[in-house]
Amino acid sequence: MRSREALFLLSVCALTAYYIYSPIPDNIEQKWKLMITDCFFRSLSHLADFGELLGLTDYMDVMMFITFLERVVPLSDERVKVAEERFDGVDVVVYEPRQERGTGEMRRAIIFMHGGGWCLGSSKMGPYDLLSRRMVTELNAVVVSVEYRLAPPHHFPVPFEDVYHAVKYFLQPDVLERYEADPERVAVSGDSAGGNLAAAVTQQLQLEPNQRVKLKVQALIYPVLQALDLNTPSYQENQHMPILPRTLMVRFWSEYFTSNKSFLTAMLTNSHNSAESVAMLKFVNWSVFLPEPYRRKYNYSAPSISTDKTCLSIADQRASPLLVPDTVLRRLPKTYILTCEYDVLRDDGVMYVTRLRSAGINVTHEHYKEGFHGTMMFTLWPTDFSVAHRMTDSYLVWLKENL
Repeated sequence: MRSREALFLLSVCALTAYYIYSPIPDNIEQKWKLMITDCFFRSLSHLADFGELLGLTDYMDVMMFITFLERVVPLSDERVKVAEERFDGVDVVVYEPRQERGTGEMRRAIIFMHGGGWCLGSSKMGPYDLLSRRMVTELNAVVVSVEYRLAPPHHFPVPFEDVYHAVKYFLQPDVLERYEADPERVAVSGDSAGGNLAAAVTQQLQLEPNQRVKLKVQALIYPVLQALDLNTPSYQENQHMPILPRTLMVRFWSEYFTSNKSFLTAMLTNSHNSAESVAMLKFVNWSVFLPEPYRRKYNYSAPSISTDKTCLSIADQRASPLLVPDTVLRRLPKTYILTCEYDVLRDDGVMYVTRLRSAGINVTHEHYKEGFHGTMMFTLWPTDFSVAHRMTDSYLVWLKENL
């Protein structure tokens, strides 16, 4: 009997190890911690797939467990004053230095958009709360963290419009004065889908002639910037990488636009472009805009065309900021872009770096060869990674020197 129990226990351990194990590149640090972390994400994704298959729940409803798990109540402390407010009908969390207003000291201001594929995430998650507090204390900044509405209940362009209205409201001279924010030192920033929203709203505001207060910098952390070609080298190389495999990123894109599952199928096969978006492929042609080291052995092939009218949204520059012409890029502020080697979105960021520099924009590009998507949000125990702390430190140094 004992031998059977031992065999059963050994089998369970072997199956568990097999499920947890995933091939992680050697130069990624703390590999086993990443495997265990990714195992949780994959398990939740499988549960979400199963629930949707049975018609019990929506995929993203299950995945929202990640958001709830890390949710905190943003509270003031001895160094940071925190308040939940509404800017033009949009929920925001405002973090300020603890000292009372009225001192006459003008502060930096950073408007931050959280990631989560437009479907998940919250400014009230622990890692974002921690990052906002660090920006306040280390940069003496006012931080506005935007709680935009999420898909699939609110498809594009609702998340963009929420961010646009919140940023536009904050940039009013009287609002900046209320928070003692220096109108000459305002930044917009965000990670992943938040980087997408930050890039899109920066483009929109810089084009408006009546916008009195201009953004000084934009800081984009592994941003997602285009929905036309979902088969770039980084999408191919990293399709099975932890945290954000290709299937999940494509699902995020699909849910951002529509709940129509046929569109998801088309996006998975990269056959979702419309006649209108095909004309914009010249702006995301990675065989032109990727430096040689990132192209590697892949050969460029243009995505095929679909007749699905849903595809029209992907050509909207508010959804795909990489699609704007050079005339728009030339008007953008100084830019910081962070990319990770093991990330399906790597090439989006690298192409934006190339195009911005060609347009004459001052761009700082920090590429982490040991990084994976979402790295910078893994700063809290037990899923804290050394590279995440290095990324955060470097990001804050850049803001301190340039904002």
